[in-house]
Amino acid sequence: MIEASRDKNDRGSLVDVIDRLLDKGLVINADIVVSVAGVELLGVKVRAALSSFATAAKYGLEFPSGTNLETAAWKEAQSGVETCPQCGKEVSKEELLNDCCPWCGWMSAKAEKRLKEKELQGVPLIAAPVQQ
Repeated sequence: MIEASRDKNDRGSLVDVIDRLLDKGLVINADIVVSVAGVELLGVKVRAALSSFATAAKYGLEFPSGTNLETAAWKEAQSGVETCPQCGKEVSKEELLNDCCPWCGWMSAKAEKRLKEKELQGVPLIAAPVQQ
């Protein structure tokens, strides 16, 4: 996935940082051991994950017992929504990978390959995707 580059002087706001953190996720996995003369005195294992429900569901993280998995937000997270790399809008993963983005017309390599194969076979196309 290609992302837009930022200027070094361009600073993101706190909202941008939190949005990116929840979108990508953060995992902390640390083992801290305090020992004296080769004798382990204290050992601490830290395992923490911070992400949105959508990111956590995408990577199959388990949720605490008592989490209501029947809410609308949980169903949306499981629905397979992906962000278009060109316009940044959320689109169904299947539609984005197999057809094109309905907002900007961006096509994945898989969709472009299928379109070229159809053209070579002489299959008439009902509507061609919009390219910008």
